[in-house]
Amino acid sequence: MKRSIRLAIVTLFVLVWSLYAKTTTSSVGLSDTQKAALLFMYQEEKVARDVYITLGTKYPSASTFSNIALSEQTHMDSVENLCKKYNVDISKINEAVIGVFVLPELQNLYNILIVQGSTSLSAGLNVGVAIEEKDITDIVTYEQGMPADVVQVFENLRAGSYNHLSAFQTALTAIK
Repeated sequence: MKRSIRLAIVTLFVLVWSLYAKTTTSSVGLSDTQKAALLFMYQEEKVARDVYITLGTKYPSASTFSNIALSEQTHMDSVENLCKKYNVDISKINEAVIGVFVLPELQNLYNILIVQGSTSLSAGLNVGVAIEEKDITDIVTYEQGMPADVVQVFENLRAGSYNHLSAFQTALTAIK
């Protein structure tokens, strides 16, 4: 009996250690491509937050925007921490300024989404759906080959994006 308890404890220790070892970070640096992916994801989370702040101001009765904007800030903070850890230059990014991005592709995306989402509440909620679907696709793409700590953060972001997608879809159904 004592032997089986000891074996169970050792087995549990090995399982816990293996989980810990998978989620701890390594001293491996990131390639330039991986650093660019982190910068992109950081800015993409800012696009989501900024669009939701802007549309939330336009449609104050739709709490979906303001609620999810808060969550997007948490997503930004998570990716920002990875950027700092892996020495990704984010010095030109000013989080306090809404609607301004260092990556031209994301500046253009923000501008287009604001125009699209400003035509009606339904259009705004559909913009939310489009943002979350893009986030999910990009996360799946960019997590490939990343260190375990980056993958873990990206998996958390993806789970959040699925929740946000569901919230926007529910809000759309409610106004139809």
